[in-house]
Amino acid sequence: MGLKTLLHRTAIRAEAMADRLLPQSGRPPRLEAYRGYATPTHLVLRGRVLTRLRHAVPHAEQSRWTNLKQMVSLFLTDEVRGVPVAVEDREGAATSDEEGYVTIRVPRAASDGPGWARLSAHLPGEDAAPVPVPVLVPPEDADWGVISDVDDTMIRTGAHSLTRNLWTTFTGSALSRHVFPDSLALIERLVEGGKNPVFYVSSSPWNLHHFLDALFSRAGLTPGPMFLRDLGIGEDQFISGTHGDHKGAAIDTILEANPGLGFVLVGDTGQHDAEVYRDAIFRHPGRIRAVILRQPGPGPDAESHAAMEAIRATGTALFTDRDFAELSDDVMAALPQGG
Repeated sequence: MGLKTLLHRTAIRAEAMADRLLPQSGRPPRLEAYRGYATPTHLVLRGRVLTRLRHAVPHAEQSRWTNLKQMVSLFLTDEVRGVPVAVEDREGAATSDEEGYVTIRVPRAASDGPGWARLSAHLPGEDAAPVPVPVLVPPEDADWGVISDVDDTMIRTGAHSLTRNLWTTFTGSALSRHVFPDSLALIERLVEGGKNPVFYVSSSPWNLHHFLDALFSRAGLTPGPMFLRDLGIGEDQFISGTHGDHKGAAIDTILEANPGLGFVLVGDTGQHDAEVYRDAIFRHPGRIRAVILRQPGPGPDAESHAAMEAIRATGTALFTDRDFAELSDDVMAALPQGG
């Protein structure tokens, strides 16, 4: 038995024991909705069943200590498994898994989209109002889709440094965190007024979905479905896969949901995005129209340089700089119309 397997089994037993010994909250389950996405045949609704929704409203004058307490509270979730979740007035239902997550696939109707299809879901038998679950349906005439990283690509995090990343993440709020103006402008140009869909992929945990959604909304960043990371412990996972595994799987899911649509990948060189995007190009030949990479901190390391050369060798357009503002005109000129 390997060390990782031993640690995995030990963690599962410890979590199960804690679930038995710790007192239950007694609160009724509640549904936290995540932005969903569409396939050619279905709408995919996503969410999580918890006993408490921790959505603190930050104030501009609050201290870093208050920010820290609010951020830590986002990770103190009490997930509820085995709870049925049903879609209002539509065919579709599912049951929450051991970490509280639920995914519901609803057959698409002619009236769904383009744009945000506004559905609602509820917990049958619970005394709670239905929860809105927005689902993005791309226009049929989209020229391309956009898949963007978040940390150090959309927002300043310092993800290339673990200590700086943790400090920035846990002592900031949705009011103090900084969305790069050049990223905001780049995404606005790429989505062309909503004609082209955008998806956000991050190694941040799902606990930060509401926080990131509020941050993006405050900054005026074009909203899109997020693909975040499950940090839970289950029979088939230990914490979660690697950063690259998670991002690669999310890219695969998005491309599969949008067959025939080319994509622009936006990221940075601080967390191996170049390697992840190179591998995506290899797995999906002809689907990636361009790769755009910010160079945070010390810039790309040897592995990122090698990955960028491999991207260029495929014939895929690659743009990289410390500031996206220097790249946007060249990017738009290089992108072919019609996907």
